[in-house]
Amino acid sequence: MKKRVFGGVLCGAALLVAASFSADRALAAEVNLYSGRQPFLMDPLLDAFTKETGIKVNMVYLKKGMLERLKSEGANSPADMILTSDIGNLHNHVAAGLMQPTGSSVLAANIPANLRHPDGLWYGLTTRARVLFVSKSRVKPGEVTSYEDLAAPHMKGRVCTRSGKHVYNISLLASVIAAKGEAAAEKWAAGVKANLARKPQGNDRGQVKAVFQGECDVALGNTYYMGKMVTNEKEPEQKDWAASVNLVFPNQNDRGTHINISGAGVTKSAKNKGNAIKLIEFLSGDAAQKIYAEDNFEYPVKAGAKVHPIVASWGTFKADDVHLADVAERRKVASRIMDKVKYND
Repeated sequence: MKKRVFGGVLCGAALLVAASFSADRALAAEVNLYSGRQPFLMDPLLDAFTKETGIKVNMVYLKKGMLERLKSEGANSPADMILTSDIGNLHNHVAAGLMQPTGSSVLAANIPANLRHPDGLWYGLTTRARVLFVSKSRVKPGEVTSYEDLAAPHMKGRVCTRSGKHVYNISLLASVIAAKGEAAAEKWAAGVKANLARKPQGNDRGQVKAVFQGECDVALGNTYYMGKMVTNEKEPEQKDWAASVNLVFPNQNDRGTHINISGAGVTKSAKNKGNAIKLIEFLSGDAAQKIYAEDNFEYPVKAGAKVHPIVASWGTFKADDVHLADVAERRKVASRIMDKVKYND
């Protein structure tokens, strides 16, 4: 009898320990995120995720060096997932063997197939379009409507871009390769190079400034920079730069405008894989999509999610629907082409 009582006590104690252990595990539910997006932008979203799920997010902000850090940490990396911008950066993590395949019916429903890796190695969460910023006073309506126009004879000495080797321009050229082939893409890159008004330099906002100052008439840039300029209270002169240009979505009569993404994926070293997938699912949902996209004047990937009024003011456009994994695979060739045509010289 005593043994039974004692056994019952042990059994009860074991149940209490198990229950306590489960509670501790629930309280300790977490996910470790390496993010290329700043804390002040991410904190509201991550707080909302924790409130909804009880899962704590430990975020490390890495403006640069995320790939190198993950490589050095190897299998011991605490990171469960990464969040970064540009398909090139996501592809580099995949090529380095740092990501693992995942699957989710929620992600499949929320994110178009061309904006997520076929094996679930990355998922697009927002998009940005690479557009033409054209002078309101020096470019006639309809004079420049496509990327191909940047290489046309009438644009001689009228084009500004940042470095041809920057990830944004490499991805754009890779999309041209995907659409028209390597030979045509090389001819195009050489044509744009011949039409440059100055040596490639600066960032995307710097190109709009150059148009404002009359150094060139047309520049390449990502859409969200327009939003950043028109709302910039610290440097109000940027509002004047933005006011001097029209935003033109290229190639609306054929393949559409090249788009890129910010995105996320689960690391190969993830200890909290399930929680990481839950966080990506949350970021792809309606409420988070609106906030996440608005933070940087980007477009949500989920159909029907609301866009910022400033973004909406630019109008709708036809996007190139090429799979971004195919674009990523052509980035090395694009980089070689930029070297071959001596784009930055």
